[in-house]
Amino acid sequence: MLIHWKPLVAGTSFFVIFILSFASYYWKRSTPWYKIYGTSKSYDRFCRGPLARDTITRLKDKHSFIIAPYFDNRNGTLIRIISIIHHEKVKDIHCLLCCQNSGNVTIVKAKIDIHKDRFGFPYGTADLLCGEPPNCTPQYMSIWPSRESDFALIPLFEIKNRNAESSSLEFTVCISTMFGDYNNILQFIQSIEMYKILGAQKVIIYKTKCSQLMEKVLRYYVSEGTIEIVPWPIDLYLKPSSYWHHSMDAKDIGYYGQIAALNDCIYHNMYRSKYVLLIDADEIILPVKDADWKSLMQRLQKKNPGTGVFLFENHVFRNNVFDLNGPFNFSSWSGVPGVNVFRHIFKEPNRKGDFNNKKMVVDPRKVIQTSVHSVLNMYGDTVEVPSDIAFLFHCRIPERKDLTDESLIRDPILWKYNTSLIANINHVLHESHILQSHAKL
Repeated sequence: MLIHWKPLVAGTSFFVIFILSFASYYWKRSTPWYKIYGTSKSYDRFCRGPLARDTITRLKDKHSFIIAPYFDNRNGTLIRIISIIHHEKVKDIHCLLCCQNSGNVTIVKAKIDIHKDRFGFPYGTADLLCGEPPNCTPQYMSIWPSRESDFALIPLFEIKNRNAESSSLEFTVCISTMFGDYNNILQFIQSIEMYKILGAQKVIIYKTKCSQLMEKVLRYYVSEGTIEIVPWPIDLYLKPSSYWHHSMDAKDIGYYGQIAALNDCIYHNMYRSKYVLLIDADEIILPVKDADWKSLMQRLQKKNPGTGVFLFENHVFRNNVFDLNGPFNFSSWSGVPGVNVFRHIFKEPNRKGDFNNKKMVVDPRKVIQTSVHSVLNMYGDTVEVPSDIAFLFHCRIPERKDLTDESLIRDPILWKYNTSLIANINHVLHESHILQSHAKL
């Protein structure tokens, strides 16, 4: 029998080449990064680049935005990357970890955990979770949306909270976000001075934009050491809405990325502040039976041991209803833009049994994910604080359209702080030169 060897040999060669190519591809896809590229040479190549300096960093896929990675060893050992991503278009994220203790680099595929409170917007807050392999203690890392990215163009991120220290602050206020031509100067100063009286040592503001006069106020408080500004240029990357739900304003992300900012603020302060308050600049958590937040939280913790989240019910004090006979209508304040909260002492009654918005004081070490009015994932318990203990003073436009002004409840609770609060406000107006600046405009 005559056998034709050439076709058989050619077919066998093709089969062998195919098997070897497939094996090589599979080996690269399944092998840790450092075993493919070596140790010190790869470390020098990928871990000596520039650090990301901006608050928001866009990846090459243009649908993933990195805020910051944080070391989280509360349940295992992982890196939690606070981010904003498109809920449909982002399917694959990888972490390149720079293991400086061994001089290796290793790759880890991230688990993508999109927060459930996206409110219909295409972009939402997400946690990208990368487990740390054994014998790797990275201080820096890169993040990319696919394995085929151009690694040379990817910045390094510092992994925060790696070396956690004990809390140096007791109360930190997180305010997000300041956007538009924000110019409610008087109410802002009144709120900050109230926070200080009640016990805040630091106020963190995620700022997109504000008026020139507001910038002057912020510079004063930064120089004083009270305020820390976090630049929040979300509008450079996405079309942000000033509403909370997509049906109200069909943009890319809700309320200027407020939820991402709040989550970042919690992790940023996880080990430097005993408590974190998540409120807006027109809101104050007011104790009813205590003089300040410290005594309030001692009362609440004693009654509710192990609790990590305390919710305070919102009470709307209408800023279009005035106390005409009150003693706090100062002519010197009339030249300052904004609301004078001393003049608005009439609040809307809340319906019993109905849902009313709440804001929070949290133990940041017990929070995993937060939304605006509740914590989504946490360790420990949540307690709703009765309004006769403390509540959220919220001076704003009317919320309940069904109520007439005659149905409102008179409550001058803020007046009990008038002596120290008024003196402090006048001091800020004088030292920051706001009155003179406004007169020139």
